[in-house]
Amino acid sequence: MSTGFFKVPIPFNESNITYAPGTPERSLLKKQLKQYKSETADLPMMIGGKEIRTGKKIEIHPPHEINHLLGYYHKGGTEEVKLAIDAALKAKPEWERMSWEHRSAIFLKAADLLSGPYRDKINAATMLCQSKNAFQAEIDAA
Repeated sequence: MSTGFFKVPIPFNESNITYAPGTPERSLLKKQLKQYKSETADLPMMIGGKEIRTGKKIEIHPPHEINHLLGYYHKGGTEEVKLAIDAALKAKPEWERMSWEHRSAIFLKAADLLSGPYRDKINAATMLCQSKNAFQAEIDAA
């Protein structure tokens, strides 16, 4: 049990970015969309901190632009499920030993990154992979 004090931030909803024409936010988002559309991603599974590439590649297409190839993900099977379960069980004791404050800090840091420096990346990925517009992606992802 922690003997220190921990102040949990008061939750609040951030203001949504409008991405209105001519705004810097719109320019940055358009730049990120263009970058993602110009690349062909090769997305491995992450299991136990390691990249797993099975070679069973599945194409990724935007639902609204089915002829455009965004990249590939590596399909997992029974072996990868077992690896993931083993990795989760191996990590469980360390996670349980962490104070709740430390575990909270991990999630708060992830939220800060997604709403800050990675905002354009997550919104662009959401727009391309789920056929969302900028406003919808902002609500769903950032």
